[in-house]
Order: sequence, then C-alpha cells, then structure tokens
Amino acid sequence: MDYKETNAAASTITYDKEAIEAQTDNIYEAISIIAKRATQINSDLKKELIDKLDEFATYNDSLEEVFENKEQIEVSKFYERLPKPTAIAVEEWLNEKVYYRQTDKK
Repeated sequence: MDYKETNAAASTITYDKEAIEAQTDNIYEAISIIAKRATQINSDLKKELIDKLDEFATYNDSLEEVFENKEQIEVSKFYERLPKPTAIAVEEWLNEKVYYRQTDKK
C-alpha cells in the first residue's frame, strides 16, 4: 500500500469515540485492531526506508571519509514528515479499509 498518499493527520488530533467503535461495537477491540494495523504499517515503512538507505551505504571503516549525502538526508527527512503509523491506521479504520475477522465467533 502507498502510505505516501494518505490523508492521515500529521499531528495529534482527537477522534470521535463512537466513530472508532462503530464497526465492532467494542472500543477495546477496535483499538486492538488499529494497533495491530499500525504495527504492520510501521514494519512496512521501516523496511522500505532501510532498503532505500542501503543504496547509499558505504562499506569502508575509515573514519576520515565521513561525508554528508544530500540525497540520503532528503530520503530521511521525507520519511520523518510522513504521518505516524497510528494516524495512518486510524484513518484506514475510519474509512473501512482495514479487513479483520473474528475467529472465535461462529
């Protein structure tokens, strides 16, 4: 999924409790689902960032060759400006883009 195209808030906002629990009728279950989705998003973003930063990696052990790579800095800043994984997960939950199932119910 492309997390760069999300409409999630970049800063902290207050959400309506009824809107969060509307799909499950249980706020704790909804928060648990959102937390699991946020963990998935976080691992995806981390893997993507590490893959991009590995392109700039140098494998020298020389301390004298420390230099700044502007492209590497821009990539890092871009990922820092993205909304937090929890904000993205809440936005997906409110837009009903998260699939979940209850295995204990028949």
